[in-house]
Amino acid sequence: MKNEVKIFLASPRGFCAGVERAIDIVEKTITKFGSPVYVRHEIVHNKQVVENIKKKGTIFVEELSEVKDLTRPVIFSAHGVPKKVPEEAKIKNLFYIDATCPLVSKVHRESEQLNKNGYDIILIGHKNHPEVVGTMGQLPSGSISLIETVDEVKNLDPKLFKKPVAYITQTTLSVDDTAEIINKLKDKFPKIKEPVKEDICYATTNRQKAVKKIASDCDIFFVIGSRNSSNSVRLVEVAKKAGCKNSELMHSGKELPIDKIKKSKNIGISSGASAPEQLVQNLIFEIKKYCKVSLEEVVVAEEKVKFKLPKDLN
Repeated sequence: MKNEVKIFLASPRGFCAGVERAIDIVEKTITKFGSPVYVRHEIVHNKQVVENIKKKGTIFVEELSEVKDLTRPVIFSAHGVPKKVPEEAKIKNLFYIDATCPLVSKVHRESEQLNKNGYDIILIGHKNHPEVVGTMGQLPSGSISLIETVDEVKNLDPKLFKKPVAYITQTTLSVDDTAEIINKLKDKFPKIKEPVKEDICYATTNRQKAVKKIASDCDIFFVIGSRNSSNSVRLVEVAKKAGCKNSELMHSGKELPIDKIKKSKNIGISSGASAPEQLVQNLIFEIKKYCKVSLEEVVVAEEKVKFKLPKDLN
């Protein structure tokens, strides 16, 4: 006799407009210019998406020095790149298309503007994440100080900041954790300048809201996404904080915890902004092999955002 479980499906989940645009850019570049097409860094942080794009004629490289055929197009990933990357592409005479998410580009422009207006900039983000590397690489080395935790704010010495201070953030952070860091920064720098419009992107915020709404009702919570996907890892943390201690990241190759599922009454499911919806459906299909499932979709927002493609692809 199969046990009955209720699955709460968080909505919105999965692909955001920036990810859809980046994948679209790769596919349209292949259609227009043929293959192979080079992509610098994973176009988005999802193994299935990357494998799928590889099959269509894409070669992934970490640096432009790995590009073997300089006559082929090169695409920059959705996470954004330091200024030196397009400069290097121009020197090598490469034809490149930038798939940086427009919301990441907004943070880049913001940092340049703040620098021009004479601010010391603090970036809240995760060290070595490609988006953070890209943002810090918009300005000369040393122009941006990186902060990851509340403790790091405590250790900041205001006397070391000779100019007015402003902060910017990575777009895929935990809204609550970031709010805590921002509050501590405001205590330390009462006149700190904040972004006109919040840097954490709408999609990250919506996905976290949806998870928060259902996590406390769940015995187990699954977030589908890759281990190097910042927004997916944050969703697991959000689910745990919101009341479902038993929350885990379902990444490629991870085995389904069947015993835990069989003992559950309510299961929550969401997916990171770079995870295809098919992976969510596959997970539900697997759970149905062991349990009698009823589904409830919990919607906290409707997303209608669409980003234009670069003019080279029109």
